[in-house]
Amino acid sequence: MNARSEILPVPVVAADATPAKPSLGNLGFLWQFVAPHRNRMVVALIALIVAAACFLVIGQGLKRVVDHGFAQGDASALNNALFLLFGVIVLMAGATWVRFYTVSWLGERVIADLRRAVFSKLLDQSPAFYEQARTGELVSRLTADTALLEQVVGSSASMATRNALLGIGCLVMLALTSLKLTGLVLLVIPVVIGPIVMFGRRVRKLSRASQDRVADLGTYVDEALHEIRTVQAYGHESEDRRAFGSRIEATFNTARQRIRVRATLVSAVIVLVFSAIGIILWIGGHDVLAGRLSAGELSAFVFYAAMVASAAGAISEVIGDLQRGAGAAERLIEILRAESAIVAPVPATPLPTPASGRVEFEAVTFYYPARPAIPAIDRLSLTVAPGETLALVGPSGAGKTTLFQLLLRFYDPASGCIRLDGVDLQRADPAAIRARIALVPQEPALFAASVRDNVRYGRPDATDAEIAAACEAAFATEFIDRLPQRYDTYLGERGIRLSGGQRQRLAIARAVLADRPVLLLDEATSALDAESERLVQVALEHLMQGRTTLVIAHRLATVRNADRIAVIEGGTLVGTGTHDELLASNALYARLAALQFGL
Repeated sequence: MNARSEILPVPVVAADATPAKPSLGNLGFLWQFVAPHRNRMVVALIALIVAAACFLVIGQGLKRVVDHGFAQGDASALNNALFLLFGVIVLMAGATWVRFYTVSWLGERVIADLRRAVFSKLLDQSPAFYEQARTGELVSRLTADTALLEQVVGSSASMATRNALLGIGCLVMLALTSLKLTGLVLLVIPVVIGPIVMFGRRVRKLSRASQDRVADLGTYVDEALHEIRTVQAYGHESEDRRAFGSRIEATFNTARQRIRVRATLVSAVIVLVFSAIGIILWIGGHDVLAGRLSAGELSAFVFYAAMVASAAGAISEVIGDLQRGAGAAERLIEILRAESAIVAPVPATPLPTPASGRVEFEAVTFYYPARPAIPAIDRLSLTVAPGETLALVGPSGAGKTTLFQLLLRFYDPASGCIRLDGVDLQRADPAAIRARIALVPQEPALFAASVRDNVRYGRPDATDAEIAAACEAAFATEFIDRLPQRYDTYLGERGIRLSGGQRQRLAIARAVLADRPVLLLDEATSALDAESERLVQVALEHLMQGRTTLVIAHRLATVRNADRIAVIEGGTLVGTGTHDELLASNALYARLAALQFGL
């Protein structure tokens, strides 16, 4: 096998694949998206520190209010302390606003950039990638998983940092107030951290499982709704409701387990922390009665201890979000690190200009990744001269469409060589190759956009006049003029508002407008009625003048008009020639002609 062209396995993307164990370290990949906005991070960090410092000062203000205001009965001291406390609170509120706005902006900006990067990566993947991936799951990763990470960047990470900073600051203030009581607090911390670590691991596993179940739902819905006509035609609605219901219940059960574990974690922390505060308050109260501690110091101590407890509880809550974010990050990392099987070499060999459209297959062998033991193309050699029209004929599964996919470099052959204008496709930039080829598939691909946007898909800069001329050439103007907004008419998802023949004519108009030297026609007139087929055939014949055209043919008119016919069976070329020559010399072609052409 040719080492340079061997198709490598696609990285794991399927939902049923066994994932590597996610960890919070997965969140580190977000730094590449955060780094460009580090100035805002600095602003948010300064605001966070100011707010945390204000919070610590509030405890000292509380001590001053109790010891110098209430205990000494000094109204002036009480007024001053409360006025200072109010000023600190206003400053804390302002700093909190800055932190919240900046961090939320950062979260939205980072996730927007992340979604752009993931979508761009998906567009770069070869068809082999999508043979093993599921579209619904990929959409879930692009939407649901990035939404989880938006919560991490825009909220959870900031809350975790804020509460960690507050917790440390409060512990310092506790130590300055009473070392004995601080020692008791430090004894409590491991008791609190233990459940967080123990339950956190379980939450992380259940979070990943929950995300996978949601992806399963997306995949099932995507398939059912896209094929709604088939679903209803076969009366499959009740079975689909049952199957979807079972998936919903599986998703609910996984989420229920995760919620139960998180609720247990939060409850355990609350019980442990506030029980410890009660014990500390009891011991501290006796110290106040014994004169070893002032009432203000105990008040400040309880305030700081409550803040430590609140910080620990908040962290226990946030850690679940971080664990879910880690699972989402792992799924996105898989996409961002996936390498396409089809890449442009460095440096890429430029295609000659002007283009001639010469196509050569030399001893090409190819295996689909999903069927590595059976060759789809087996040692096939074929040359198409510039401007020649070649019809590809053969039974279903012979490899005709595969040749189109190889020529478009959706795949690379396992051995052999494919050349366009004398350049090995594997040494050329795939984008440059495809820029010279116009494709009209058997099933036309239209998008949820207007007529105009669909026709100019291959030439976004085309003028309205050029679009109209292309539609005229494809005999599409006849029905476009009857549409409500003509060229601005929205066609619906996959062009659902048009008939099959109308969709095909728009696909032909797209190829006309693209104006490329090589045409690939996958029985482009198959969806047309007899009258439309005759008109479009005339347009195609005009379009094919001076261009190299490969046609997958099932109709007699297409075969008779071809310069040459190539007969393919089992991925092997078994004959070439004109219609009359093959009828006389090729048994397979004679049989196909009798069956398909009525000869």
